[in-house]
Amino acid sequence: MASVRKSGGDNLLVRYIILVSWALVCVVPILWFLTIGFRPRTEIIVPEPIYWPTWSLDAWRLLASDWPIALYLRNSILAVAGSVVIDLVLAIPAAFALARYEFKGREDIGFYILSTRMMAPAIVAVPIFFLFKNIGLLDSVWALMLIYAAINLSLVTWIIRSYMLDIPKELEDAARTDGAGDLTILWEIMIPACLPGIITAAVIAAIFAINEFLFTLLIASTSKAYTMSVALANFTGGSDGVIYNAIALVSFIAFAPILILVILIQKHLSRGLTMGAVKG
Repeated sequence: MASVRKSGGDNLLVRYIILVSWALVCVVPILWFLTIGFRPRTEIIVPEPIYWPTWSLDAWRLLASDWPIALYLRNSILAVAGSVVIDLVLAIPAAFALARYEFKGREDIGFYILSTRMMAPAIVAVPIFFLFKNIGLLDSVWALMLIYAAINLSLVTWIIRSYMLDIPKELEDAARTDGAGDLTILWEIMIPACLPGIITAAVIAAIFAINEFLFTLLIASTSKAYTMSVALANFTGGSDGVIYNAIALVSFIAFAPILILVILIQKHLSRGLTMGAVKG
């Protein structure tokens, strides 16, 4: 019995060592990247390593005086959050129809929806530019919401559909026996049952949206609609060269909202990622 307890304790210790080591691998690069934002640019570009850096707020002063980072962050949050809401409003009913309704070509339609995500974005860049120009939405956060939603809608629909396929049909049949309609079944049974999957799809859509650069640069022609991804590009050139400390600082500010969101919903997110296999 003592040997069994000792073996169990050793296994627990090994697990903690592995988890702590992996946590350090994930956290240390983030913290190191943040520290670059507190260092003067002259120390960052020197070829020799500096083990005892000098701390400076030059990058913070640059952002506060010359760059409206608060505006860029607000645009990013509004565009990403709005696109995720649009995706969920459209994807959940579509996923329910593809998962539960029986009709000819259902599997082909589902694959076609997913295949649109495989298309190169540059193919439709010019038509989308003229489309938004003609309807008067060019250079606006509303245009970014719509384009982000359009890009990620197929992926969100496919992910939610996969989770709905895992829900037993007996729950739906029992609800229909009690007189429930399709909307009642969707709202009271399907959505609560696959909520972790919906959250997972929403987080994935948010990550893809916040990293989108091509359409953001194409549609946001002036700084009033710039997002954090475009703001980063403004620090990569110019007469002063690459401003590394400002890039690190803006990158961390752009990364922080997603990090906070994942920490807040990590319980649902972990359930969603392990809820079952993706069905075709």
